Amino acid sequence: MKKILIPTDFSKNAEYALKVAAQIARKNDSEIILLHMLELPHQASDALTTGKDIPEIMFFKNAAMRRLEDLMEEDYLEGLNISEVIQFEMAFDGILKLSKKNEVDLIVMGSHGASGYKEMFIGSNAEKVVRNSDVPVLIIKKEQENFEVNDFVFASDFAKEITNPFQKAVDFAKKFNAKMHLVTINTPNNFITTSAANDAMNEFVKKFDISNYETHIYNDSNVEKGILNFANSIDADLIGMSTHGRKGLAHFFNGSISEDLVNHSTKPVVTFKI
Repeated sequence: MKKILIPTDFSKNAEYALKVAAQIARKNDSEIILLHMLELPHQASDALTTGKDIPEIMFFKNAAMRRLEDLMEEDYLEGLNISEVIQFEMAFDGILKLSKKNEVDLIVMGSHGASGYKEMFIGSNAEKVVRNSDVPVLIIKKEQENFEVNDFVFASDFAKEITNPFQKAVDFAKKFNAKMHLVTINTPNNFITTSAANDAMNEFVKKFDISNYETHIYNDSNVEKGILNFANSIDADLIGMSTHGRKGLAHFFNGSISEDLVNHSTKPVVTFKI
């Protein structure tokens, strides 16, 4: 885990994510890329594309630079290798572009979550990054003074298509010496017997170098509730899932359980794209 990207809007939730990223960076000798996106007023954006220099642009940029410098003075960042970046772009577009350009290994984001009409029509930047990022995304909702992952829930149907994201999840768990709890959620509309679910999980796991794990079958009214309730029942430190990254009408009609978890879980959630 050489490079960790942390977008910040200077909110409390963004600071929670930065504190977690700092702890991960110390344990893995990682570089932190601290990013602030400036979504400028329309006229300022037009000026950028035409090469003009208007006072508004410099005002916003200088204000952001001052806040980044103040943030860099925090004790929890002392001694870390940190690069500061300010970009003029829509937040989630800029996050994804910078992630690819710098070949980051992990994105850590804070999130307020979203619900109701806001969730349906707007969504959070975290949700959009989860949907589109090719690298793992760790979402932090509240302050984690000591971020440790002892019990890591990974929920899936353990089909062949999740082979690559599951390997990333295994590698992630090993960095924290975490125990993986592999869980299949049984619902009334998608029922599978306990023996069949266990056979499927055990057969799937044979392909991987993993020893510190348990398998579980959990019954609930829907998959999202099942994952959240199971994670709470074992007091898990982290929830992991793969995501299809659906877009357009496919996303509207099918949705994404991982994005719902990002919005609704109070526990940290990490996603791995299929």
